[in-house]
Amino acid sequence: MHSFQEVGFAQMEVNPFKMIGQDWMLVTAGNEEKANTMTASWGGVGVIWGRNVAYIFIRDSRFTKEFIDREGKFSLSFPEEKFRKEMKFLGAVSGRNEDKIKEAGVHVGYHKGVPYIDEGSMILICRVMSKTPITRDQFIDSSLDGIWYTDQDYHTMYIAEITDILAR
Repeated sequence: MHSFQEVGFAQMEVNPFKMIGQDWMLVTAGNEEKANTMTASWGGVGVIWGRNVAYIFIRDSRFTKEFIDREGKFSLSFPEEKFRKEMKFLGAVSGRNEDKIKEAGVHVGYHKGVPYIDEGSMILICRVMSKTPITRDQFIDSSLDGIWYTDQDYHTMYIAEITDILAR
């Protein structure tokens, strides 16, 4: 396991468009008995309700969503490029029927009971503040529904307070 230290928000100097949209992140949730992770490239960071937040979008069918809904906490891990193959695997395989974390060869660590992927170089520990289901009737640009939701597997948007930032 790697050694992480907590860092302050002022020390977080990253490009969120690259970090999330291009490099991807692993959304991990659960507890010390069982955790699951998934690769994501939709989301962001910012400030709302006077708090530093992350917002993520999880499809209703994803196994990780069950863990987020039950625990109310999750982590966002940002592995380096050398873990791209593992991230592709973790995004393509469900953990519902197999131990995909073990199969990918990555490791789970815990910070204050919240699981994270130890191969990340930066970890955001998050506490859910709000969740909003995305539905067809919410689209002002109706073309989005036909492009992204042909299978009707909609996302839920989570807004979560970033409680801790860990870095190596």
